[in-house]
Amino acid sequence: MQSGQSRSSEPGQKKNRIIMMVLLAILLMSVSMFVVERKESSIIVVRFPSGVELEAEVADTPEKQLFGLAFREELPPNGGMLYIFEENGLHRVRTKEYRFPIDILWVDESHHVVHMLEHVEPCAKDPCPSYGPPPEAARYVIQAESGFLKKSGAMRNDELKYSLRM
Repeated sequence: MQSGQSRSSEPGQKKNRIIMMVLLAILLMSVSMFVVERKESSIIVVRFPSGVELEAEVADTPEKQLFGLAFREELPPNGGMLYIFEENGLHRVRTKEYRFPIDILWVDESHHVVHMLEHVEPCAKDPCPSYGPPPEAARYVIQAESGFLKKSGAMRNDELKYSLRM
């Protein structure tokens, strides 16, 4: 009779062990989320010849490059986004689902401004226009809140200085 009871309790014990293992795995994953440091977005400080600085979040993942500043309600003061492309090219950008107008700069590999657009309106519905391409190949695109170009005094051929904020 005992052997019959132990056999019937084996499936119950096995089930309990599986449940405990799943709960332990969930607990370990939850704890690791708090213990492991999350990588903050990289910030590049872009310094203009006038001395004005822009703290630009780096669009360094496909998702960030795809969405850019979309769905954001605002930027921090002197904030923006820096797109770093793998190659020089005639890159175009769109403002689909942006919530505010922006200024756009195209910058070449040597960090010189090759093209600028001021007060580019957001686009909420397709088809959204593309802006660009610049007249010359660019490696970087910088987006900032509308009015930043006037504030910075940026001009075509200005050389920008980049530094990583630690």
